[in-house]
Amino acid sequence: MTKYILKRIFYLLLTLFIVASVTFFMMKMMPGTPFTNQDKLSAEQLKIMNQQYGLNKPIWQQYITYMLNLLHGDFGTSFQFNNQSVSTLIISRLKPSMLIGAQAMILGSVLGIILGAISAINKNSWVDSLATFVSILGISVPSFVLGVLLQFYLAFKMKIFPIALWDGWRSSILPSLALAVSPLAQIARFMRTEMVDVLNSDYIELSKAKGNTKWQTVVKHALRNSLIPVITIIGPLTANILTGSMVVENIFSIPGIGEQFVKSIMTNDYPTIMGLTIFYSVIFMIMLLITDILYMIVDPRIRLTSKGRK
Repeated sequence: MTKYILKRIFYLLLTLFIVASVTFFMMKMMPGTPFTNQDKLSAEQLKIMNQQYGLNKPIWQQYITYMLNLLHGDFGTSFQFNNQSVSTLIISRLKPSMLIGAQAMILGSVLGIILGAISAINKNSWVDSLATFVSILGISVPSFVLGVLLQFYLAFKMKIFPIALWDGWRSSILPSLALAVSPLAQIARFMRTEMVDVLNSDYIELSKAKGNTKWQTVVKHALRNSLIPVITIIGPLTANILTGSMVVENIFSIPGIGEQFVKSIMTNDYPTIMGLTIFYSVIFMIMLLITDILYMIVDPRIRLTSKGRK
């Protein structure tokens, strides 16, 4: 298992190197300039600013400098946001994004597993049809559309929650609900499919023959075996929620990293765009790594297969 984890970490670092390199050269190919008031600057002022940010050097020198700084955790300095370091910008906006993403993922996972299990247990009944309808609706409606609807009815009409801006935990409820619906629907559909297969297995019939009740069989045997494949999609879904929160954060004016990313793109703030891209990549790959490790823990057959290959 240790060898497997080290191998995955090596692939993670290699992928990060490729992502950082591709992002750097793509930023250099983008049209426009990072200085919003360039027209008002004299040639001398522009020369000084290029020297200050190292933009007067050849691209290969800028690339080497950027990659060496990355090794020390330095993402560079923002061109637009008061010359703050990109690391400081990300850290200062991390809390709202992490809170919203974590709440959405926990809510979506728990309700998705429950909905999928109920749907599978009551296969081909009206409960199954209702659960399937809810799942399809959750997948079909984009999170930003749902966010606007929640904002209009629960915040503007009923005045239960804040409409926008960040005022502590209450401000995170509506964005979390908007983001939770998509993973809820996907996990519910996945859980239903897996659990229907498991409930038709021979060992389920054996459990019933031993005198176990329906719920004992479901809890002891069907639920755990159905959860194993579900774990494989929770990691990528978590990363998708973090990256997909960009639009939702802008709708609710949440000062998170998603909103920062959109602002950086609008202002050609290259260091911030590159820093956030690498940050999202790290989150995504760490989620995949955790998913693989959890998969090995809950499914002993994978560990046995790995030993057999050795």
